[in-house]
Amino acid sequence: ESGGRRIKRSLHIDMRTIRFADEKLLERFKRIRLLRSHLESKLDEIQEYNGDVGGNLDELINGRRLTNVGTFRAYCVAYLRNHPKIHQEGMTLLVRQLSPGAQGLPLEIYVFTNEIAWENYEDIQGDIFDHLLSVLPEFDLSPYQSPSGADLEKAGSLIHASGAPSGKSV
Repeated sequence: ESGGRRIKRSLHIDMRTIRFADEKLLERFKRIRLLRSHLESKLDEIQEYNGDVGGNLDELINGRRLTNVGTFRAYCVAYLRNHPKIHQEGMTLLVRQLSPGAQGLPLEIYVFTNEIAWENYEDIQGDIFDHLLSVLPEFDLSPYQSPSGADLEKAGSLIHASGAPSGKSV
């Protein structure tokens, strides 16, 4: 009846990959068309804040900085605001962090498609998440994924190759 279907799904970010954006990463961000206006205003805001605070800004903890995950979140919003299959008028569009947990940091995408046919909706949702997962490395982020049997086997091989005790029972 509303003319759209809701997408409410999370991407889980590996928390070990979350960090402050250094100059090299900021330069990469500046080349992303959808981020240009966000970066201009955010960097001006941060510069003004840090100028007022003073102190030793060489220490990362002193002052404000952009993070890769915060910038990725802004990218997600810009991407969705420019997506032709997402409702832009009168329906919620947000990307938010949920509580971090054992599966990493969930970033929830909450939007409405402008398609109501289930098959089209599934295609749109799949395309959006294909894209967002594919661009994570551009932000030096990784999705969280539980260790698989292959990961555990590789870890066991590394331990065995290092000469550590194999755990054989006597």
